[in-house]
Amino acid sequence: MRAEEIEGLTVGGLLDLVRGRRPDDDALVYPDRGLRYTYGQFGEAVERCAGALMSLGIRKGDHVAVWGQNVPEWVTLQFATGKIGAVLVTVNPAYRSRELGYILEQSDAAALFLTRGVRDANFLEVLRSAVPELADATGGEVRSEELPSLKHVVLMGEPEEGEPVMGFEEFLAGAAGVEEVRERQATLSAGDVINMQYTSGTTGFPKGVRLTHANIVKNAFSIGECMRLGPEDRVCIPVPFFHCFGCVLGTLNTVTHEGTMVPVESFDPEEVLRAVHEERCTALLGVPTMFIAELDHPDFDRYDTSSLR
Repeated sequence: MRAEEIEGLTVGGLLDLVRGRRPDDDALVYPDRGLRYTYGQFGEAVERCAGALMSLGIRKGDHVAVWGQNVPEWVTLQFATGKIGAVLVTVNPAYRSRELGYILEQSDAAALFLTRGVRDANFLEVLRSAVPELADATGGEVRSEELPSLKHVVLMGEPEEGEPVMGFEEFLAGAAGVEEVRERQATLSAGDVINMQYTSGTTGFPKGVRLTHANIVKNAFSIGECMRLGPEDRVCIPVPFFHCFGCVLGTLNTVTHEGTMVPVESFDPEEVLRAVHEERCTALLGVPTMFIAELDHPDFDRYDTSSLR
């Protein structure tokens, strides 16, 4: 993709462009799940998710919070919100009740999508502490005096009996039609805010940073140019999606260069090595401590990493 093609693109428009060029090429691969989407299939999944957001009542400019590890639903929601002009609010999986409540209130989130948790953290229990009214919710519809904007809670997975959340399949089942999604998408501009990411909160509570389509698409493209990425590249993404490293310099970066996203759900050095080995990844994202853990893994020599360039 050339630099001039990026000008004026929204996140949804970017995906449409690549989908039209490479409908049969791999877009998103999860080796551990056996999940493999071509750009054509991923585009369809994104449009269905976008339609489901619209059926949930999500309007242009509404804020949609996503809280969880690097699951397929996360990246699908990233592009789906970009299709309909909803603002994706990225939530750190390390947050617990106090931080979560603050983010949901400060961001005016209309909907929260969450996984079951990471490691020893049960996200539903954390959410119950932050939003006591969840106990009275049915089908994920919640009404809270402290969080008046929050209307829906959707599990990125399937709920167990009695859990007061909507399951992801139920969420998708109510999707509006593709034409409605495309009509909404036609009203969007590259200058619209589409993403809210939060600062680390080192010296106080985290602050929400509002980013436009143009901000993140151009940033992603520029990094891909520095990496000399192209359609033949397969990028392993074990860094967390909630951070700009994962969702801009990882997923979006790969799509701006028409390559293949190969996420790892939660960092585990052997899972990273396995993904690189099985998918012949040409690029691997990470920070020094992650690379050291991979290089020092006792089974490092069992995996072929020669595809990395």
